[in-house]
Amino acid sequence: MLKASGKSRFNFLDKTQLVKIKLKAIRAGVWFRALPRIDRVLVDLTIRVAGSVRSVSLANCILSVIRKLEGLLESRVSRAIREIGFSLACKLGVLAQKWGHEGAWAWGADRDFAQYLAIMKLNG
Repeated sequence: MLKASGKSRFNFLDKTQLVKIKLKAIRAGVWFRALPRIDRVLVDLTIRVAGSVRSVSLANCILSVIRKLEGLLESRVSRAIREIGFSLACKLGVLAQKWGHEGAWAWGADRDFAQYLAIMKLNG
């Protein structure tokens, strides 16, 4: 994400990156519904005024908004896999190891197994 310019300054964020994330958020319906007005105005003004963000403080503010958007754009299933599936897979792996299953140590890192457990939890 960091790009060096000719005068040895660093451009933290590019205008095209901000436009892309804004369009993605609008298409997903989270731009107006879930993002506070002050955050929307900050991104809009940065897109209009600056070709790239060089200020560290402005970049921190913009990155904070981008982190919010990434959290809002994450699907329900992806969030469930991350929050529920992997912890259940680890617990089941530990239990299976106690019962003598030698390969169960890898269950906690198996994304497919975590996805299965998360979807079962969501549907149950």
